[in-house]
Amino acid sequence: MYLSDLGKLALGSRLKALSDHFYGAVDEVYQARGARIESRWMPVLRYLSDTGPSAVTEVAEAIGQTHSAVSQLADKLVRAGMLRRRRDPADGRRSVLQLTDKARSALAELGPLWCAVRRGVSASLGEEAERLLEALGACEEALRQRPIAAAMLAEHDAIMATPVDIVPFAPALREHFYRLNAQWLERYFRIEEIDQAVLRDPERYVLEPGGAIFFARLGEEVIGTCALLQESPGVYELTKMGVDETFHGLGAGRRLLDAAIAEFRRRKGTTLFLESNSRLKPALGMYERAGFRMQPAMRPDSHYERADVYMIYEGAPAASGQTPGTKGRGRRRAA
Repeated sequence: MYLSDLGKLALGSRLKALSDHFYGAVDEVYQARGARIESRWMPVLRYLSDTGPSAVTEVAEAIGQTHSAVSQLADKLVRAGMLRRRRDPADGRRSVLQLTDKARSALAELGPLWCAVRRGVSASLGEEAERLLEALGACEEALRQRPIAAAMLAEHDAIMATPVDIVPFAPALREHFYRLNAQWLERYFRIEEIDQAVLRDPERYVLEPGGAIFFARLGEEVIGTCALLQESPGVYELTKMGVDETFHGLGAGRRLLDAAIAEFRRRKGTTLFLESNSRLKPALGMYERAGFRMQPAMRPDSHYERADVYMIYEGAPAASGQTPGTKGRGRRRAA
């Protein structure tokens, strides 16, 4: 499932999909048995049945919905003949929601259906139903203790205040060379045999032949990588560039690209080229801005099945003018 692959980023979307699934199932049961309410009405109607006439604010707080959502639903229930609005006898300045006789009659018929819903949830989900309810309770309490929007904003401030560092290869970083490239290769294409060899043994296939590997770090997190592969004396390939999708937009790709170009110049290289794919338009745009120019034909001895773009660096100045090990901001993929 696509949303599950997004992890915490899609938590709200997955919960909504699950909520819609439960609402739809209960509505199907209600309709099949001739119930006169909809599943989404139940929290408001049940609360008013249990506590008596209440203001919209009180209902919203009790069922965990916004004032606006409850007010809109109340308007719908008034039109359906399930609620009426009346002045609060204790405070004439506010109105309260009250069940109608039609609503009380409809709710009175639902006892066996609600029992069936409870049993059906248990039959379908088994022990997962209890674990889900416990997890929901724990999440609700955690959110009361620390609102999630405030936590997200604080984390974003921390991310944006942390500079991107470019560092050279170290054995402890080897796994990130594979991880970061596998991420985009598996999403857009596949990991080819040559990729497997280079990514699993970068010392042998990149460093020993005279190449270099760079990593982008954000604090303690390794968020990007690229390699400068020496094809022959003075001829280098920019390759294996990938930035963790979670950290796109911080300029890590361009910082890596600038570092590779700076290293190519330091070595007094004569030719710097890359192979890529026309699907990766943001990356191609970044390469062009850095001084790479599209070639009319593919390189005759291309290593990659996926490559349909061949670009050569024509010497435009690097954007940041910084070298590996410096800090700054500044995206992303070469084959």
